[in-house]
Amino acid sequence: MISGYGNIFLVGPMGAGKTSVGRYLASHLNKQFYDSDQEIEKDLGVSLTWICDLEGMDGFRKRELKAIDELSQLSNIILSTGGGCVETKEVRDILRERGTVIYMEVTLETQLNRLKRDKRRPLLQGENPREVLVKLWENRESFYEDIADFTVITDNRSVKDVCDEILGWLGQG
Repeated sequence: MISGYGNIFLVGPMGAGKTSVGRYLASHLNKQFYDSDQEIEKDLGVSLTWICDLEGMDGFRKRELKAIDELSQLSNIILSTGGGCVETKEVRDILRERGTVIYMEVTLETQLNRLKRDKRRPLLQGENPREVLVKLWENRESFYEDIADFTVITDNRSVKDVCDEILGWLGQG
């Protein structure tokens, strides 16, 4: 059991279920839920795709760092982060220092299945989404593992089942 946990940060690749699980956990733990990508879009009034097209990935990462820095200073929240936020050392440090980090692990096949119709993911709009996801996993996996306080596998599981495992680990099950 984790005593005195405050903020909970969900990390993992796109398609792991961070937003769905985050909403469910927030309702069961009486916490506010935020999704860093959605907050960036809401603040700017434009899509992530538009931001990436206009400012490139570096510009987006700067905005992401700012959003996560601000959101993680709130109290009693669940924050679903973008899959690539862990590539930024400052973000990893912030998450590690300001809350409990839960890595939501998912296989490539499950990601492909969950994301095959998703047109909102700028990185997956090219010719070979599988190749993109493999490269992303190779770049990010060690970061997810390094900052995680707990890892939960989300393949072939319902949101409730994943949340029950997390709640059990938190001593809330």
